[in-house]
Amino acid sequence: MTDNLIYKIALSLIPGIGSVTAKSLIAYTGSAEQVFREKEKALRQIPGVGSVVAKNIINSEVMTRAGREVEFLQKNAVNALFYLDEDYPQRLLGCYDAPILLYVKGNPFLNCPKVISIVGTRHATEYGRKIVDQFISVLAERGYRMIIVSGLAYGIDIQSHKSALRTGLPTVAVMGHGLETVYPPLHTAIAKEMIDNQGGLVSDFQSYSPIDRTNFLRRNRIIAGLSDATIVVESAKKGGALVTADIANSYNRDVFAFPGKVGDLYSEGCHFLIKSNRAVLIESVSDLEYMMNWSATQSQPDAIQPCLFYDLTPDEKLIVDLLRSEGETAIDLICIKTMLPMNKVSPTLLNLEFAGIVKGLPGKVFKVI
Repeated sequence: MTDNLIYKIALSLIPGIGSVTAKSLIAYTGSAEQVFREKEKALRQIPGVGSVVAKNIINSEVMTRAGREVEFLQKNAVNALFYLDEDYPQRLLGCYDAPILLYVKGNPFLNCPKVISIVGTRHATEYGRKIVDQFISVLAERGYRMIIVSGLAYGIDIQSHKSALRTGLPTVAVMGHGLETVYPPLHTAIAKEMIDNQGGLVSDFQSYSPIDRTNFLRRNRIIAGLSDATIVVESAKKGGALVTADIANSYNRDVFAFPGKVGDLYSEGCHFLIKSNRAVLIESVSDLEYMMNWSATQSQPDAIQPCLFYDLTPDEKLIVDLLRSEGETAIDLICIKTMLPMNKVSPTLLNLEFAGIVKGLPGKVFKVI
């Protein structure tokens, strides 16, 4: 832990400053520490920072609280990942509202090649639990190097963690509170087992944050953002699983839903997602492999002939150069590595596809032809 960490934590504690404003402040000043050294007049000139926020920074008394947080991290073997750190989850970095700090207990590889989140109702039926267990068992049998993410809640969440542990896959729980405790307390032993088996606990809340319903809804963005795909197993018409699915869609991530029996209360949410094109119907690991382009490499030649006389725009050249050097790349990683927004990358890729220069693969993955 360095002294600079105190400033990073302190910045996240200032009233009126969310992750977007915090990143803007750091971009303009150069570091979290420098934010606190700037004059109020200079702070007010930064986009998104008005006089109220500037005064909050200058008059803030958060350094003491930040110091206590550093002591907590050291005492409890919790790591703090800053959004500019190499170990910060790259998938999450592609989300506009990603937290500037992520607290991690355990040693999970959050930049694992494949990460999926499995979510659903707290009132899981035997059907739902069986689907989760069989699905994760097949993933493990096929030898994927991957992490299973969920929320440690009752029902589908805890079944996902238990099945991952049983099959030897690392699993991560995203918490809606600080890492000084486990909620619900009944799952404390499972949480410890996760930490001991290359998984762990993740939160963007400081220690001793209140355990509040709205915090659990807020943490759903982390579940969606950490993952390549979100899979909903069982859900009623309303619930946290549908919130997570909506967030995943807003991040341009793949969403899948298992169908259930017509009329079943905890199949209604999954059926709604499928009917409204918010999720792809999934019945097996093979469906996931096909849609995410995790199946065997294609043996058929590409049918599209590249256009030989196409003048690339600067954005197109940037994307094509990236795909040539990186190979097959997911769209969210293209945004991160080119530093272009999604609303520019999507139409640019479409133009490149029409020109026969780039090919789209399942899972929103692209490659140069």
